[in-house]
Amino acid sequence: MKAAKAFDNSLNKKELKLISSLTSPVKIQAFLDSIPYSAEDIYRCPGRVLRDRKAHCFDGAMFAAAALRRLGYPPLILDMLPHNDDDHLLALYQRDGHWGAIAKSNFVGLRFREPVYRTLRELVMSYFDDFYNVNREKTLRGYTVPLNLSAFDPLDWMTSDETMDVIADKLDKIRKVYLLTDDMIAGLALVDERSYQAGLMGVNAAGLYKPQR
Repeated sequence: MKAAKAFDNSLNKKELKLISSLTSPVKIQAFLDSIPYSAEDIYRCPGRVLRDRKAHCFDGAMFAAAALRRLGYPPLILDMLPHNDDDHLLALYQRDGHWGAIAKSNFVGLRFREPVYRTLRELVMSYFDDFYNVNREKTLRGYTVPLNLSAFDPLDWMTSDETMDVIADKLDKIRKVYLLTDDMIAGLALVDERSYQAGLMGVNAAGLYKPQR
Protein backbone atom coordinates (compact mmCIF):
# COMPACT_ATOMS: atom_id res chain seq x y z
CA MET A 1 0.00 0.00 0.00
CA LYS A 2 3.00 2.28 -0.52
CA ALA A 3 1.23 4.10 -3.36
CA ALA A 4 -1.91 4.66 -1.27
CA LYS A 5 0.20 6.14 1.54
CA ALA A 6 1.95 8.43 -0.93
CA PHE A 7 -1.47 9.55 -2.15
CA ASP A 8 -2.54 10.44 1.39
CA ASN A 9 0.71 12.33 1.93
CA SER A 10 -0.01 14.44 -1.15
CA LEU A 11 -3.29 15.76 0.31
CA ASN A 12 -3.81 18.74 2.58
CA LYS A 13 -5.63 18.32 5.89
CA LYS A 14 -9.05 19.24 4.48
CA GLU A 15 -8.70 16.84 1.54
CA LEU A 16 -7.45 14.04 3.75
CA LYS A 17 -10.33 14.53 6.16
CA LEU A 18 -12.83 14.37 3.32
CA ILE A 19 -11.48 11.24 1.67
CA SER A 20 -11.06 9.57 5.08
CA SER A 21 -14.79 10.09 5.63
CA LEU A 22 -15.59 7.97 2.55
CA THR A 23 -15.65 4.70 4.45
CA SER A 24 -17.87 2.65 2.13
CA PRO A 25 -18.68 2.35 -1.59
CA VAL A 26 -22.02 4.07 -0.92
CA LYS A 27 -20.26 7.09 0.61
CA ILE A 28 -17.81 7.28 -2.28
CA GLN A 29 -20.76 7.35 -4.68
CA ALA A 30 -22.50 10.00 -2.59
CA PHE A 31 -19.44 12.23 -2.85
CA LEU A 32 -19.34 11.85 -6.63
CA ASP A 33 -23.06 12.63 -6.83
CA SER A 34 -22.51 15.79 -4.78
CA ILE A 35 -20.02 17.42 -7.15
CA PRO A 36 -20.78 18.93 -10.59
CA TYR A 37 -20.42 16.92 -13.78
CA SER A 38 -17.49 18.35 -15.75
CA ALA A 39 -17.99 19.17 -19.42
CA GLU A 40 -14.30 20.04 -19.82
CA ASP A 41 -12.20 18.07 -22.27
CA ILE A 42 -9.52 17.26 -19.71
CA TYR A 43 -8.70 14.38 -17.38
CA ARG A 44 -8.38 14.86 -13.63
CA CYS A 45 -6.43 12.46 -11.45
CA PRO A 46 -8.00 11.49 -8.10
CA GLY A 47 -6.05 14.15 -6.21
CA ARG A 48 -7.25 16.87 -8.57
CA VAL A 49 -10.86 15.69 -8.30
CA LEU A 50 -10.57 16.33 -4.56
CA ARG A 51 -9.10 19.79 -5.16
CA ASP A 52 -11.45 20.91 -7.94
CA ARG A 53 -14.62 19.20 -6.67
CA LYS A 54 -15.75 18.30 -10.20
CA ALA A 55 -15.43 15.27 -12.47
CA HIS A 56 -16.74 13.56 -15.58
CA CYS A 57 -17.11 9.79 -15.89
CA PHE A 58 -13.41 9.04 -16.45
CA ASP A 59 -12.30 11.25 -13.56
CA GLY A 60 -15.03 9.88 -11.31
CA ALA A 61 -14.10 6.26 -11.88
CA MET A 62 -10.43 6.99 -11.27
CA PHE A 63 -11.29 8.80 -8.04
CA ALA A 64 -13.57 5.96 -6.94
CA ALA A 65 -10.85 3.39 -7.64
CA ALA A 66 -8.41 5.36 -5.48
CA ALA A 67 -10.97 5.75 -2.69
CA LEU A 68 -11.87 2.05 -2.85
CA ARG A 69 -8.18 1.21 -2.62
CA ARG A 70 -7.98 3.05 0.68
CA LEU A 71 -10.70 0.68 1.94
CA GLY A 72 -8.70 -2.39 0.93
CA TYR A 73 -10.20 -3.09 -2.50
CA PRO A 74 -7.98 -3.48 -5.57
CA PRO A 75 -8.20 -0.41 -7.85
CA LEU A 76 -10.13 -1.89 -10.78
CA ILE A 77 -11.83 -0.07 -13.66
CA LEU A 78 -13.88 -1.25 -16.62
CA ASP A 79 -14.76 0.69 -19.76
CA MET A 80 -18.25 0.25 -21.22
CA LEU A 81 -18.15 0.60 -25.00
CA PRO A 82 -20.94 2.27 -27.01
CA HIS A 83 -21.91 3.05 -30.57
CA ASN A 84 -22.53 6.73 -31.39
CA ASP A 85 -22.02 7.78 -27.76
CA ASP A 86 -19.42 8.42 -25.06
CA ASP A 87 -17.64 5.53 -23.35
CA HIS A 88 -18.55 5.11 -19.70
CA LEU A 89 -16.04 4.08 -17.05
CA LEU A 90 -16.84 2.12 -13.89
CA ALA A 91 -14.81 1.55 -10.74
CA LEU A 92 -15.38 -2.07 -9.73
CA TYR A 93 -15.50 -3.77 -6.37
CA GLN A 94 -16.51 -7.19 -5.08
CA ARG A 95 -18.29 -8.32 -1.94
CA ASP A 96 -18.83 -12.02 -1.20
CA GLY A 97 -17.82 -12.83 -4.76
CA HIS A 98 -20.35 -10.48 -6.36
CA TRP A 99 -19.60 -7.40 -8.43
CA GLY A 100 -20.71 -3.84 -7.80
CA ALA A 101 -19.71 -0.51 -9.33
CA ILE A 102 -19.27 3.20 -8.62
CA ALA A 103 -19.50 5.79 -11.40
CA LYS A 104 -19.89 9.47 -12.16
CA SER A 105 -22.37 10.18 -14.92
CA ASN A 106 -24.43 12.90 -16.53
CA PHE A 107 -27.25 10.32 -16.71
CA VAL A 108 -29.19 9.23 -13.64
CA GLY A 109 -29.13 5.52 -14.42
CA LEU A 110 -25.41 5.10 -15.10
CA ARG A 111 -24.08 5.45 -11.58
CA PHE A 112 -23.98 3.12 -8.55
CA ARG A 113 -24.61 -0.63 -8.61
CA GLU A 114 -24.94 -2.76 -5.50
CA PRO A 115 -22.56 -5.76 -5.30
CA VAL A 116 -25.20 -8.34 -6.28
CA TYR A 117 -24.01 -9.34 -9.77
CA ARG A 118 -22.42 -12.76 -10.19
CA THR A 119 -20.45 -11.88 -13.32
CA LEU A 120 -19.13 -8.77 -15.01
CA ARG A 121 -21.49 -9.40 -17.91
CA GLU A 122 -24.45 -9.31 -15.51
CA LEU A 123 -23.16 -6.06 -14.04
CA VAL A 124 -22.62 -4.39 -17.41
CA MET A 125 -26.00 -5.52 -18.76
CA SER A 126 -27.69 -3.88 -15.77
CA TYR A 127 -26.76 -0.56 -17.45
CA PHE A 128 -28.16 -1.48 -20.87
CA ASP A 129 -31.55 0.24 -20.80
CA ASP A 130 -30.10 3.36 -19.16
CA PHE A 131 -27.23 3.71 -21.63
CA TYR A 132 -28.61 5.92 -24.41
CA ASN A 133 -27.81 9.09 -26.33
CA VAL A 134 -29.83 12.23 -27.00
CA ASN A 135 -31.31 10.58 -30.11
CA ARG A 136 -32.88 8.10 -27.63
CA GLU A 137 -30.83 5.26 -29.12
CA LYS A 138 -29.68 2.46 -26.79
CA THR A 139 -25.96 2.56 -27.42
CA LEU A 140 -24.14 0.02 -25.19
CA ARG A 141 -22.30 -2.59 -27.26
CA GLY A 142 -19.54 -4.08 -25.12
CA TYR A 143 -16.97 -3.66 -22.37
CA THR A 144 -13.30 -4.15 -21.61
CA VAL A 145 -11.88 -6.69 -19.22
CA PRO A 146 -11.01 -5.05 -15.88
CA LEU A 147 -7.84 -2.99 -15.67
CA ASN A 148 -5.95 -3.03 -12.36
CA LEU A 149 -4.57 0.46 -11.84
CA SER A 150 -1.85 -0.73 -9.49
CA ALA A 151 0.15 -1.39 -12.66
CA PHE A 152 0.36 2.39 -13.02
CA ASP A 153 1.67 3.06 -9.51
CA PRO A 154 5.18 3.85 -10.84
CA LEU A 155 3.52 6.67 -12.84
CA ASP A 156 1.75 8.08 -9.75
CA TRP A 157 -1.71 7.73 -11.30
CA MET A 158 -3.47 8.93 -8.14
CA THR A 159 -1.68 12.30 -8.20
CA SER A 160 -0.62 12.84 -11.83
CA ASP A 161 -3.00 14.17 -14.49
CA GLU A 162 -0.53 13.13 -17.19
CA THR A 163 -0.97 9.44 -16.34
CA MET A 164 -4.67 9.63 -17.20
CA ASP A 165 -3.82 9.71 -20.92
CA VAL A 166 -1.63 6.63 -20.50
CA ILE A 167 -4.48 4.78 -18.82
CA ALA A 168 -6.96 5.87 -21.49
CA ASP A 169 -4.60 4.54 -24.17
CA LYS A 170 -4.30 1.22 -22.34
CA LEU A 171 -8.09 0.87 -22.19
CA ASP A 172 -8.17 1.20 -25.98
CA LYS A 173 -5.81 -1.77 -26.33
CA ILE A 174 -6.99 -4.36 -23.80
CA ARG A 175 -9.36 -7.22 -24.58
CA LYS A 176 -12.97 -6.34 -25.27
CA VAL A 177 -16.18 -8.32 -24.85
CA TYR A 178 -19.06 -7.61 -27.23
CA LEU A 179 -22.66 -8.09 -26.17
CA LEU A 180 -25.00 -7.79 -29.15
CA THR A 181 -25.36 -9.42 -32.54
CA ASP A 182 -26.17 -7.40 -35.65
CA ASP A 183 -29.73 -8.74 -35.58
CA MET A 184 -30.15 -7.63 -31.95
CA ILE A 185 -28.88 -4.15 -32.80
CA ALA A 186 -31.20 -3.85 -35.80
CA GLY A 187 -34.20 -4.67 -33.59
CA LEU A 188 -33.51 -2.23 -30.76
CA ALA A 189 -36.36 0.15 -29.86
CA LEU A 190 -35.83 3.77 -28.96
CA VAL A 191 -35.96 4.74 -25.29
CA ASP A 192 -39.47 5.87 -24.35
CA GLU A 193 -39.90 9.57 -23.66
CA ARG A 194 -40.60 9.28 -19.93
CA SER A 195 -37.49 7.14 -19.29
CA TYR A 196 -35.45 9.50 -21.46
CA GLN A 197 -36.50 12.56 -19.46
CA ALA A 198 -36.01 10.77 -16.12
CA GLY A 199 -32.47 9.79 -17.07
CA LEU A 200 -31.58 13.39 -17.88
CA MET A 201 -32.74 14.84 -14.57
CA GLY A 202 -30.11 17.32 -13.36
CA VAL A 203 -28.08 16.96 -16.56
CA ASN A 204 -25.24 19.30 -17.53
CA ALA A 205 -26.25 19.87 -21.16
CA ALA A 206 -22.77 21.06 -22.09
CA GLY A 207 -21.43 17.62 -21.25
CA LEU A 208 -23.81 15.65 -23.47
CA TYR A 209 -22.40 13.69 -26.40
CA LYS A 210 -23.54 14.98 -29.79
CA PRO A 211 -24.36 11.85 -31.79
CA GLN A 212 -24.70 11.49 -35.52
CA ARG A 213 -28.28 11.16 -36.73
